[in-house]
Amino acid sequence: MTYFDTLETRSEDQRASDLAKALPQQIAHAQNASGYAGSLQGVEAASITSAADLRGLPVLRKSDLSKAQGANAPFGGFTVKPASGFAHIFQSPGPIYEPGGVDHDWWRMGRFLHAVGIGQGDVVQNCFGYHLTPAGMIFESGARAVGAAVLPAGTGQTELQVTAARDVGATAYAGTPDYLKVILDKADSMGVKLGFTKAAVGGGALFPSLRQEYADRGITCLQSYATADLGNIAYESPAMEGMIVDEKVIVEIVTPGTGTPVAPGEVGEVVVTTLNPDYPLIRFATGDLSAMLPGVSPCGRTNVRIKGWMGRADQTTKIKGMFVRPEQVAALVDKHDEIVKARVIAARDGEMDTMTVQIEAASGDEISFGKSVIEVLKLKGKIEVVSPGALPKDGLVIEDQRSYD
Repeated sequence: MTYFDTLETRSEDQRASDLAKALPQQIAHAQNASGYAGSLQGVEAASITSAADLRGLPVLRKSDLSKAQGANAPFGGFTVKPASGFAHIFQSPGPIYEPGGVDHDWWRMGRFLHAVGIGQGDVVQNCFGYHLTPAGMIFESGARAVGAAVLPAGTGQTELQVTAARDVGATAYAGTPDYLKVILDKADSMGVKLGFTKAAVGGGALFPSLRQEYADRGITCLQSYATADLGNIAYESPAMEGMIVDEKVIVEIVTPGTGTPVAPGEVGEVVVTTLNPDYPLIRFATGDLSAMLPGVSPCGRTNVRIKGWMGRADQTTKIKGMFVRPEQVAALVDKHDEIVKARVIAARDGEMDTMTVQIEAASGDEISFGKSVIEVLKLKGKIEVVSPGALPKDGLVIEDQRSYD
């Protein structure tokens, strides 16, 4: 067993000692960012030396970040240098703007790719998007950190994806869990044998049946939990017992909507503090649900583990690797005078995500509604127009019917 670095196998005491040095420095970095002028004012940075000490600090929510960015574009004052000081500026749905760097493994994805077994000699077909959003660059940065070559494939044009994978000898896949199946099925229909043996996936749920299908094809598939704001948060190792928390973040599990930690093992909202000095997010609420696992991984990595992604603390839902937010559904309703209500339903068709948009309207054109769905939600979906009063009055605007068992 080899590890990415010695940080992964530190003793509990050594990890706590290292954190006691790094965390006060990160709080001090944050205090130099104007976005924290109110929330961290009066905090003695030297007194914040552990995860327990963070509990007295306020939680930063994505809605807070979005509001701050509206007043102080593009990063809301939460970075320690101007936009021109970064290598990249990304835009995620919302819109939310995130910075990106090219310093060694800026998003810390190399640790995950190493755990998958990706390294020198591999060619990674990177099917995460490169347009505006950062996922493509996040995984490319990780591939660079482990010495692998990258085919920057993005999504779509599946026949060309198959041809390129064959011609360049791609050995590893990076992308959403279900898109690899699309490529493999297309290769089968073309009579092409591909050389994938490893898959590093994220941006959606990896269902057990899909992982098994890949295993049956000789492909080891592991998943990471990362966000555009924070980079890598946690990742699977070959032990496949929960997800190991990255060495450069601190994860808390709190009661949703609060900053209060839940009891050990209980499900709650994931709140993350990053040690990235360029973008010092302190107690950033992801809106995702998870729970801590007791003990350490059998693989020998000693950091704490979480169970993995267990849904959303709010109605925001990831479909086909993209977040769909309640405010986007509201914007869709506002876009057409004839729409009374709308409801997005996430489901599965085999191993693929599907999205149905139910629109409550007395009249209207499905084609026009469909164009608006693509424009506002950034995804294609089936349109169902129902009569006024037909949608349930349960407060849901996004319904996730997928099973994560």
